[in-house]
Amino acid sequence: MSSDFKLEGVKDHEIEDPEVGSPNGIHNILAERRTMTLSDRLFRGNRAGHGDTISFSPSDGNEKHGHGSAKKSGPLLSGTAYCISSCSMILLNKVVLSSYNFNAGVSLMFYQNLISTVIVVFLGFSGVVTVEKLNWKLIKVWIPVNVIFIGMLVSGMYSLKYVNIAMVTILKNVTNILTALGELYMFRKHQNQKVWTAMFMMIISAISSGITDISFDTVGYAWQFSNCILTASYSLTLRRVMDEAKKYTRSGSLNEVSMVLLNNLLSLPFAAFLIILFDEWEYVINADVVKLPVFWVVATASGLLGLSISFTSMWFLHQTGPTTYSLVGSLNKIPISIAGLVLFRVPLSLPNIFSILFGLFAGIFFARAKMT
Repeated sequence: MSSDFKLEGVKDHEIEDPEVGSPNGIHNILAERRTMTLSDRLFRGNRAGHGDTISFSPSDGNEKHGHGSAKKSGPLLSGTAYCISSCSMILLNKVVLSSYNFNAGVSLMFYQNLISTVIVVFLGFSGVVTVEKLNWKLIKVWIPVNVIFIGMLVSGMYSLKYVNIAMVTILKNVTNILTALGELYMFRKHQNQKVWTAMFMMIISAISSGITDISFDTVGYAWQFSNCILTASYSLTLRRVMDEAKKYTRSGSLNEVSMVLLNNLLSLPFAAFLIILFDEWEYVINADVVKLPVFWVVATASGLLGLSISFTSMWFLHQTGPTTYSLVGSLNKIPISIAGLVLFRVPLSLPNIFSILFGLFAGIFFARAKMT
């Protein structure tokens, strides 16, 4: 009987955009914009492998019933865990950056990525997850991806600081358009008419939302559009690099846990350089907010939740499938947006509310269009 928990192959599935303010940036490309298989061993557990033969005696009825119950509750539990992790992480990042007025986004990224690195390394050494052994050739191939990854995280941090969560969610739709254009230009990948219609709706919603945004902030919008460009670049670059990176791994593949480790570990020296370059270290040392224990609790929790998204998204994808995963990801933007508006008391006008709702609908329509 196999003791390896396997995440089955995901074919031609595309996740529309990353989570807002995600510190890992990998879970959103679980099934990247290419045909790929995630059959690498990720978790070690007692689960029957495919093709295994299991016989039950009549006395095993209760055990059989237990497995049936677990199978039915699996999608609900995994989906709930994924949605809660996603919503909570975004809200906590917003609290750290806005409510505490923390002005060191690179330092926050460094701290969160350090947490992720330590946890993944610990899980790898303890045998809970399988992590590829890193080597210089693999690192050298991955550096371009990592540089864009850092820019994506930093720009995402600062956009979240100046722009409300609902608007960030709507403006994130621009990433889908840029990625589709990049795929058309670089990989000659054509989309169907419904997808282009959905993207046109996204453009309209982004423009109308920006025009009607009472709390419009030029700096925040500049950061957000920079984030859209970097996020699209990240997805497209990752697609190019993945096949090359696999050549330098012992197993001939690269699972998500290894990608999380690569991104977070390699980002640390780059982030440290930026902290010194922009004198953030001086701000962090002297800032009053870092003396508050609650601040560190919130910052640590947001980092832990960001890492948990990687694992809960894998779990949810395994329990359901690409179609459900993509649709739930789009629907999850609705409670995130509502929570952001209510908890942070965002000033709204009626036109802005309709623009946000239209943008959320466009995102759902886009997810549905990608499934056809």
